[in-house]
Amino acid sequence: MADTLHATRPIALARPRGAHRFEAFSPKLARRVMFYRRASLEQWFLLEANPKVITFRERPGYVLINEDRHLADFWVRYVDRDELVMLSELLGAFVDASRAELDTCTADIRFVTSAELAAARAWTDNWQRILPYLVANRGLVPATLPPAIMQFLDEPRRLLDIEREFLTGDPVIVRASLFGLLHMGRVNAPELHTQSLSLLTTFTAAEAT
Repeated sequence: MADTLHATRPIALARPRGAHRFEAFSPKLARRVMFYRRASLEQWFLLEANPKVITFRERPGYVLINEDRHLADFWVRYVDRDELVMLSELLGAFVDASRAELDTCTADIRFVTSAELAAARAWTDNWQRILPYLVANRGLVPATLPPAIMQFLDEPRRLLDIEREFLTGDPVIVRASLFGLLHMGRVNAPELHTQSLSLLTTFTAAEAT
């Protein structure tokens, strides 16, 4: 069942010859993650950045597709459902999703193409810059700062304006607090889906949208 996948460790893999090794720390899981494919890393960014994702597990188990056994890339839990994510780049151009099954789980299976990852490249590139603020400053954000930022974001504000408003604080901690609110879904920044993070990026409280 899905809870079994949640409880198990990611399946260990030997490093493929010539493959890069990507290691990172997941704030959502509070542990390190490791991948051998850039596509897996980018899909991880999408899961980490999605506030609707409660938790996930990389390399949770094997899926039978057209009678062939493939390692699922992620198991993902949302509030109302579970799903298995398969990166279709290695599965061939024609994958029959109706014939995919996993013996230990009844979660839906979602296939993600390289075109989908390419379309989200601006968003994942931005989260590659944002996540280090969350990781390096874990436990350092004062409890009073996030509510103060939320109050200031009663209307859209540029990152430049936010940092000026809280000028007496460490700007790194201010960014960590702001990005933490974005990570939780309490703050929105639609521009990050299409433009690089900058001092002109606009943020607003989710309740105000």
